[in-house]
Amino acid sequence: MKKKYRAVLFDLDGVICHTDKYHYLAWKELADGIGINFDEKINNRMRGVGRMQSLDILLGAHSADFSADEKMRMAEKKNNDYKRYLIQMNPDDLEDEVFNTLKIIRTMGLKMAIGSSSKNTPLILKQIGLKSFFDAVSDGNSISRPKPDPEVYLLACSLISEEPKACLVVEDAVSGIEAAFAAGMDCAAMGDAAKYKIATYDLARFSDILSVLSI
Repeated sequence: MKKKYRAVLFDLDGVICHTDKYHYLAWKELADGIGINFDEKINNRMRGVGRMQSLDILLGAHSADFSADEKMRMAEKKNNDYKRYLIQMNPDDLEDEVFNTLKIIRTMGLKMAIGSSSKNTPLILKQIGLKSFFDAVSDGNSISRPKPDPEVYLLACSLISEEPKACLVVEDAVSGIEAAFAAGMDCAAMGDAAKYKIATYDLARFSDILSVLSI
């Protein structure tokens, strides 16, 4: 029987690995430095959102108090602090369940690609030992519009020479699910995104994707 999907496109942060704590620490450093309140609740609103949009969320009502140049410098500081934390990552940060599932998907003959809005995608993949694992990487360095715009996933499809309808996206953020749907792709949600019941499939754990791919 012909399988429904020929490729799987994975979001990175929150799906393949977890860097939420590093994002939080970097944003917290920035917020403390300019005297603005920042907590986990605000941080959660940034999931799957681009850097400049995340900065506007952090600044909130104070956003208009800062010029475009000042915001750019803030975003650059946050990213430099974030990368400083990312250097601490290593292959042990890649869960066995995730790596073993990826290897099984490879044996199924399916293509795999990363679709992430983050410009730090190459660094993260290198740190966790997956620098050359995927067939293609579509990330913040190659797109101009972050999720929920579908650009990142449409580019991934192009890079692996597959039509959107033949690709399944795996996401943990609502903005990512919206991006997948806008690109004309089915989407499997995990983590917090699965609570919203808006994806094609809801996954309790990463390895559950194997059951979906067997359809």
